[in-house]
Amino acid sequence: MEATAHQAESSKIFMLRLPRKAAVLLVLCTVVSFCSLVNLDAQDAPRRPGAQTSATDTFTDPLLQAGPDPWVIWWNGFYYYSNSSGKNLVLRKTADIADLRNAKKTVVWTPEPGHPWSNELWAPELHRWGNKWYIYFAADAGKNASHRIYVVENSSDDPTQGTWTLKGKISDTTDRWAIDATTFEVQGQHYLVWSGWKGETDGEQDLFIAHMSNAWTIDSPRTLIAKPTYSWETHGDLPGRHVYVNEGPEALLHGDKIFLTFSASGCWTDFYSIGLLQASVTANLLDATSWTKFDQPFLSTDAQSHAFGPGHNGFFQSPDGKEDWIIYHANPAPNEGCGNFRSPRIQRFTWNADGTPNFGGPVPIDQPLAKPSH
Repeated sequence: MEATAHQAESSKIFMLRLPRKAAVLLVLCTVVSFCSLVNLDAQDAPRRPGAQTSATDTFTDPLLQAGPDPWVIWWNGFYYYSNSSGKNLVLRKTADIADLRNAKKTVVWTPEPGHPWSNELWAPELHRWGNKWYIYFAADAGKNASHRIYVVENSSDDPTQGTWTLKGKISDTTDRWAIDATTFEVQGQHYLVWSGWKGETDGEQDLFIAHMSNAWTIDSPRTLIAKPTYSWETHGDLPGRHVYVNEGPEALLHGDKIFLTFSASGCWTDFYSIGLLQASVTANLLDATSWTKFDQPFLSTDAQSHAFGPGHNGFFQSPDGKEDWIIYHANPAPNEGCGNFRSPRIQRFTWNADGTPNFGGPVPIDQPLAKPSH
């Protein structure tokens, strides 16, 4: 929730950072609903002395001071970035993703109060479908249990321009709790993957997939393709109970394989990490047996790099299309939970001989990195 991110997707305790001009405040959320994501204007605070500027060929992580559930897409010479704000949908537009702090920021859609989609907007993802833009996000009516997936549409070529219109809720026939939706196309077919509950109560978040007939409609039953089973996926103690978490799925196609990364364990723990599912592009992706989960995380906490609880990632390529990059959020210190200490980081990744992605370990913050190639 990733999430969200995120988000205390399920129920959790969060610690949020307020602007420096305000007094330091610790916000304790109930385990029934998630704290509002506040103070994301702190993202625009000046960088630490010594950080690289856009005038150089290098940059340093993090890209922003805060930015849970980061997402990036490239279109017509620009990157478009989003993250969870809790209250609206915001896009940043830049030709230089490494200089995200100085990117133009636009609030593209704000929900009216009083609707099922008016509160706790989590994990927005911008996708191009045909000749229109769509942003998928989770929202609720005021309580976490009402979280569902919604989508807005825009026909402008530039998603920071034009008008965004709510197309509605996206749900399979069970209409269960759902967050962290992503969509992808394989063999000409479109799919939606998300994190949800099997039943009507919290306690375990699983990954589900369904087929899509258009950008806002699911036309198949949902299929459960992953649930927390390995020890590194099952950290999630909360006062008086435990929550198991698989969330934040993201698709990555490479050769004849499709990979789904996901975030495992509670984001309120430092065990939050990125796992991986794999399937053949020619397989029936709605058949759970088509998917194989790897038994170890592919990116996890690295204290020396000041990357605690790395997760809820996305993928993008360099402007010249020659480099593969991952974006994810992580906390700079231990025990900082699911609030706005989480900051977006990017790093280049490669591919192993067996075709799986090699993300390496989290790159230390303030370590100079070459910018994506042009």
